[in-house]
Amino acid sequence: MSVLLHLSDPHFGTEQAPVLEALLAFAHELKPQLCVLSGDITQRAKRAEFRAARAFRDRLGVLQTLVIPGNHDIPLYNLIARIFTPYRAYSRAFGNELEGIIDSRDFLLITVNTTRRWRHVQGAVSAAQIERVVQRLRAASDQQLRVVVTHQPLHVTRAEDEKNLLRNGAAAARAWAQAGADLVLGGHIHLPYVRALSERFSDLPRELWCAQAGTSVSKRVRYGAPNSVNVIRSIAAKEFVVEQWDYAASRGRFLKAHSTVIALSR
Repeated sequence: MSVLLHLSDPHFGTEQAPVLEALLAFAHELKPQLCVLSGDITQRAKRAEFRAARAFRDRLGVLQTLVIPGNHDIPLYNLIARIFTPYRAYSRAFGNELEGIIDSRDFLLITVNTTRRWRHVQGAVSAAQIERVVQRLRAASDQQLRVVVTHQPLHVTRAEDEKNLLRNGAAAARAWAQAGADLVLGGHIHLPYVRALSERFSDLPRELWCAQAGTSVSKRVRYGAPNSVNVIRSIAAKEFVVEQWDYAASRGRFLKAHSTVIALSR
C-alpha cells in the first residue's frame, strides 16, 4: 500500500538545520510515494525563503508532491503585492497551481487554497471550492483513501484556537463527509492531533476525521509540542492509520510518537 507523508508549517526563514536534515533522512528511509505540504511554507513570503523551500522539497525525493500556500506565504507588509499579486513569489517556486490533486491507486488527495489576501491569519473556504471538492470526491474509486488538505483547521482542541478555525468549515465538513471524504489534513496552529470531526459537528452524515500536523522544521514550536510530521498509511480496505513522528533532539532524528488506527465509515 502507498504511504503519504504530511508536512506542514516549515516556515522557511526560521528553519532549524539539524531538524531539516533529520527530516530529509527520515523521508529517504520512509520512501513515501506521496507527500503534501499544507501551507506556511515560508515565514515572510520572501524569494530567498521560497528558494530554500523549493530546494528542500526537491531534496525530499518524493515523486508525487503537492504544496499549498498558507497565510504566511502571501506578502504581509507589501500591501500592493498582497492585493494584486499575492502568489507571485509562491508561483515562482512551486508553479501556478494552487489547488492540485493526486489521483493514485490508494489515495485521492485534494488540496484547497484557504488563504485570502484580505485576511492576515484567518482562512476561508468558498461555496465554489466546497463544490469542486465534492465533485472530485464523488468520482473516487472504492479502494482510494479520500483526503482533503487545507491550511487552517476544521477542528481545534483548545479554546484559544477557536479564532483559527477555517471559516465556512462547518458547511465544508458536512458536504465533504456526504461526498465520501475520509480525512482532512491541516496545519496552521503548530499542534498535532487526530480527532473525529463529529466532536465538533454532531450532524455529520458519516464520520470524517481530521489530522493536524505540527511545524515540521521551524523553531516556532508552540504549546510544548515538538517538531512533527504525519505519516498516513492505507493499511486495509476498511481502515487506515495516522502516525505522528516527532523530532527527538537527544537522538537527532524523528521517532514515532503514536499511531491512530481508524476504521472507514463507508
